Amino acid sequence: MPTQPEAAAAPEPASTRAPADDFVAELGTIPHDRRDPDPWWALYTDRSLPLDPQVKAALVLDARSFSRRVLLPLLRPLARTFLIFVGLFRTLVPRGLTSSALLHRLIYVGLRYFVSPQANFLILRHFHLGSNVVAFLAANSGTRVPTLPLRPLEPADVKDHLFLQHDLNLYNFVISLNAALDAEGRGLTAPPRIDFDPIDDRPIAFKKLPRGPFNFLDSISAIELYTPLYHLLLGQRDFARANQSLQLDETVGIYAAQILGDTTHLALINNRHPWVPLSSLRAGFRLVLHGLGTETLHAVLVQHKHAAASGTRPAQASGFGLQSLWRGQGSE
Repeated sequence: MPTQPEAAAAPEPASTRAPADDFVAELGTIPHDRRDPDPWWALYTDRSLPLDPQVKAALVLDARSFSRRVLLPLLRPLARTFLIFVGLFRTLVPRGLTSSALLHRLIYVGLRYFVSPQANFLILRHFHLGSNVVAFLAANSGTRVPTLPLRPLEPADVKDHLFLQHDLNLYNFVISLNAALDAEGRGLTAPPRIDFDPIDDRPIAFKKLPRGPFNFLDSISAIELYTPLYHLLLGQRDFARANQSLQLDETVGIYAAQILGDTTHLALINNRHPWVPLSSLRAGFRLVLHGLGTETLHAVLVQHKHAAASGTRPAQASGFGLQSLWRGQGSE
């Protein structure tokens, strides 16, 4: 398992070539029937969230798939029932019979042979964006905070304990950041010049994603199936930490708002604060919200980066409430 952090740095240059899987071209155009408008096409054309076109196309393909429409309603109650029994087992055996290596091997097999290309794209992309966001926070914290970027390019890359390391990275970053700030006797505030170098919106150079005869599972179905396995093979403490980490969306969002001086994106966070942990029975659903929240925050940071480069400034919150409070802290 990778454990040695690296100093915060900009991501390695991404490929500028056309993506190996073009989901925009695969989606094409859905005719607009005014008597029966397609709700997913409406979301694809909507620009209220500044999502990447490839991401929106992948989300639409994922949502319209046979797996999402037909299999998910059948798989979800079975997976959650299994999760309950695993939870009872882990109450009695909290740490025994665990294997991160086996878990990640099973996740790899699922991604390689059963998960659809668009779901693989969304899942693997999440680690890149999460690494970019954490690197952005570290680079603008005014202190040296170690990070460990995760940048998988194909399903085989998950075998290196990727999901477990993702959770560890988040908690280690929060602890390291706040320890450094406490040692300096200050809070997190906007730097004189915001460093947007860690935010990279160029296409990620994924390898051609699997398109075998059984690669049909959508992202939510796959996550619902992985959740009880995660609990079974990682044990009680690791699963509880992973479940609560989904609510670090709000923590990370607040950090970004303190740096940007803008609270607008906080309205787009749906997982709520980790001080009040939510039930693990909906961990699969909340993991999807976590993915969307990361996509949205990264897209907002891309907007800020482009605005800074052009000398303009994106629309911001009114300046009341938490935004004013943070500015007050910075002036103490």
